[in-house]
Amino acid sequence: MKLTVPCLFGLEALVADEMKRLQLKEVRSENGRVHCEGTMADIARLNVNLRCGARVLMELGSFPAPDFEALFQGVAALPWEHYIPKEGEFPVKGYSINSTLHSVPACQAIVKKASAKRMGQAYGMETLPETGARYQIQFAIVKDMATLYLDTSGEGLYKRGYRAQGVVAPLKETMAAALVTLSRYRGKDPFCDPFCGSGTIAIEAALIAKNRAPGLDRSFSSQKWLNMDKNIWLEAGDEAMDKEFDGNYDIWAGDIDPAAVELAKHNAKLAGVDDCIRFEVADATKFHRDSEYGQLVCNPPYGERIMERHEAEELYRQFGAAVKDLPPKWRVLVLSSHTEFERTFGRVADKRRKLYNGMLKCDVFQYGR
Repeated sequence: MKLTVPCLFGLEALVADEMKRLQLKEVRSENGRVHCEGTMADIARLNVNLRCGARVLMELGSFPAPDFEALFQGVAALPWEHYIPKEGEFPVKGYSINSTLHSVPACQAIVKKASAKRMGQAYGMETLPETGARYQIQFAIVKDMATLYLDTSGEGLYKRGYRAQGVVAPLKETMAAALVTLSRYRGKDPFCDPFCGSGTIAIEAALIAKNRAPGLDRSFSSQKWLNMDKNIWLEAGDEAMDKEFDGNYDIWAGDIDPAAVELAKHNAKLAGVDDCIRFEVADATKFHRDSEYGQLVCNPPYGERIMERHEAEELYRQFGAAVKDLPPKWRVLVLSSHTEFERTFGRVADKRRKLYNGMLKCDVFQYGR
């Protein structure tokens, strides 16, 4: 079957690499999503193992939808009864881009009506009870071409289960994992985040260092599906745990806010990596390390939600001066939406990569090769 993994814009290559390492076939990327061929067992493996993907969708069909009649007939032609039992709950959500059918609520209503009609005829029922497990239907209409999916994940994959609460302007776990991956951290070098907030970047670094699958401690909606063998989830979990390893890791995370540091410690304990990370109340503008090499990855305030723009600029200036004294073999990655970051930081980045932190356009500024 065809599987699709949506992701934040800019992370497509990272998600594709993850899928290839899981030995998925026919992996191909497009803006904001990565496709592959897979089986029901691969649905479980992807949900359990993906670090940077948003969710795992099962594609049911694609067809032209220039008008409501074409959308209705195309949806009604799909074999919904093969996937959704008569008592299954099947809410609908989706989006439309550059298409004649631009009203999302109207499209939702048509998709719901057509799929309900198909299943009602298959099950000999005028009204479907929808009292069972959830089978979330998703649609995407792009340039008058409709694609229908079932969402196998439920809550987004960024919800690892370890962050009961966050701080102001939290970074999604999937984005944090992407930043750590871009830094090429694998657990051997010192790793630091001097703006740790709720600890997400450091926790994702620890999970990567231990090669621990991020989805082991949470559940997924398709685990309750009648057509999904429960054993494939056990097998996916066992496969992931067999790849874990232990070691001594030098991961440090600091924040000037004592409450944030306490929260980060709590989240690290929930993630099972509190023994891998040293948390400290510390001022990022006084950051210093003597080790010959290492990785520094951080997400400082942008001057958008936490502090004023001029305050953020002064913070960047002082932090840039501190980082300039690091030994030359250190690799530094900073995520920021500030358009004048390089000027205020005091150095032009060796490499820049555009990403979207939610709907906020950002850059990853990389120093050191």
